[in-house]
Amino acid sequence: MSFYARLVRPALFALDAERAHELILTTLAHSLLCRTLALQRNVPRDPQLQQHILGLSFDHPIGLAAGLDKQGTAAAAWAALGFSFAEIGTVTPQPQPGNPRPRLFRLRDDRAIINRFGFNSVGAEGVARNLAAGVPPGMRVGINLGRNKDTPNDRAASDYTVIVDVLHPWADYFAINVSSPNTSGLRDLQQGRELKTLVGEVVARVGTVARRKIPVLVKLSPDMTDADLIDSAAAALEGGAAGIIATNTTIARNGLRTNGSLAQQTGGLSGAPLRAVATHACRVLYRQFGRQVPIIGVGGIVTAGDAYERIRAGASLVQLYTALVYEGPGLVSRVARGLLDLSTRDGFTSIAEAVGVDVT
Repeated sequence: MSFYARLVRPALFALDAERAHELILTTLAHSLLCRTLALQRNVPRDPQLQQHILGLSFDHPIGLAAGLDKQGTAAAAWAALGFSFAEIGTVTPQPQPGNPRPRLFRLRDDRAIINRFGFNSVGAEGVARNLAAGVPPGMRVGINLGRNKDTPNDRAASDYTVIVDVLHPWADYFAINVSSPNTSGLRDLQQGRELKTLVGEVVARVGTVARRKIPVLVKLSPDMTDADLIDSAAAALEGGAAGIIATNTTIARNGLRTNGSLAQQTGGLSGAPLRAVATHACRVLYRQFGRQVPIIGVGGIVTAGDAYERIRAGASLVQLYTALVYEGPGLVSRVARGLLDLSTRDGFTSIAEAVGVDVT
């Protein structure tokens, strides 16, 4: 059993979930800890793991999912832990507190989390100040875009483009979040016409303000039918999206081991129970669009086997969040080494060769 599992996790889990979340981010923001983590990092730097998609190069396919570092305060720590990229946010244009506490719940028996943060954000300018404090060289940064709670959907595009204006200097890609279940009405923006228009406006603004090409992706919900998922992805691509992030958290509560009121808390469920549905979404999208649409797979990835399954289901990159809470800072190294072993076992000379091979 690791040091994290024996001592650190029990201490953190004795705290309120959000208090522990805040403590971790505050601790990770310290440069001395980052240097210590970097010295202990054991992520293989092997050309076999490199990915080249979206006009970008990634040292390996493993990134940090949006939601953990909403304010961009710990970019150096994510690099120190071995992530090849980190998605910051969700960011809103203006600061907002999010939903009332409590709003973060651990489902320990399921190795899962329910959150209903509701886009708590220091706002685009605040995130810009945090990122200006230092993003390590070579660390890819995605910016996850959301609207303010009181902005109606018919004016959502103006919120997303304001964030682009402020944060494009730090963005390697933008992710349009239209799939969080915790902001009223937001998921309505996944509908075809609305989504195509929204993406088109964001893509146009990126092209206007940025002096380099910055791809725009769309993060979709796991709670759609296959047909609706394909329709939403097609609308996003028609609007100019460069890829899809599959998927956000789910409002479903199927098959949970956790009983009682905790499992029925309102909010989005992430972690191990999301693995099958998120993997299925990747398969559906890859079967429909193939390699022409890069997919970032997220949801329920805990082990190297989970990550490899997601890649074979069509994802070119994968993201972790909830598993990091349960498994600790050594997770990225374990998953990366495992991916290298699994892809070598199967005769691939590059992890890119494994993308979508299980999809028929």
